[in-house]
Amino acid sequence: MPKQKTHKGTKKRFRLTAKGKAKHRASGTSHRNSRVSQKRSRNLRGGDATVDSCMEKQVHLALNGRSY
Repeated sequence: MPKQKTHKGTKKRFRLTAKGKAKHRASGTSHRNSRVSQKRSRNLRGGDATVDSCMEKQVHLALNGRSY
């Protein structure tokens, strides 16, 4: 029986916390930030956000229960 493989794109974008929640980096933080207001860029700098509860199951399935 073949093993379940980890989805590599999900592995690069998400990490699981100790309680099993999925963290991700906010979008729009890497480049072309001149179009963003100062207030918006400050708020994006804050750190990681957690995934909505409706997407938790899909992220867990794609990561195959592993936190990288």
